[in-house]
This record gives sequence, C-alpha cells and structure tokens, in this order.
Amino acid sequence: MRLEHINLTVSDAKSTARLLENLFDWHVRWEGPALDDGYTVHVGSDDQYLALYTPKFDTKSVASSHLNAGGMNHVGIVVDDLDAIEQRVIKHGYKPFNHGSYEPGKRFYFRDADNVEFEVISYRG
Repeated sequence: MRLEHINLTVSDAKSTARLLENLFDWHVRWEGPALDDGYTVHVGSDDQYLALYTPKFDTKSVASSHLNAGGMNHVGIVVDDLDAIEQRVIKHGYKPFNHGSYEPGKRFYFRDADNVEFEVISYRG
C-alpha cells in the first residue's frame, strides 16, 4: 500500500500548484471543475500528488489547524538537496523556520500564503 494523494483546500489552486511546481520540480497531473462549482489542481509526481481545491466562496485560514480535531499539522516532502530547496523557498518570499538535524536526516519548515505548513526533509548527509 502507498499514499496516493492528500486533498487540501487553498485560496487559489492554480497559484499554489505553480509554487509547488517551482519549489519541488513537480508537474500538474490534472486540473478542472470540482465540487460545488470549485476548481481542483492535482500537482506532484506521476504516482503521488496534492489535490488542491479552491471552492467558489472565500476561504478562511486558521492559525493552528494542528490544534483542531481533524486539522492538519503539516505536509512533509522529502528532497535530495535541502539547501537548494531552502534557497528556492526564500526566493519565492517565504521564511524557513525550525531547522533541525535528527537521526536520520535534516529538515526545515515554511508556511505558504494560505498558512499551510510544509516540512521539507532530506535523508542525505
């Protein structure tokens, strides 16, 4: 078994997909109309992706979704070159935080424009 996708509600699915394409060299697998007159973009690799959903109505972000039952803590993404991805994150105007080394790897976090927290991890030296 494997995890195929996670579906996230974001304020602008196309914009978030472009960011993830630029940061992680992902590609859009599919996009189109979605539930309740919304719009969805599937972005990731050929076999794993994030489904980014934007409803027709305005979305609201919560400060700490990990404190709410059913809330999401963060999305973890494994990369080969942590430093290169961190530079991309900074170049796109986001602030990395909570850097750490632990067995077996290293990581940092950043939040996107919708306050979604991403953990970027590398298991290479």
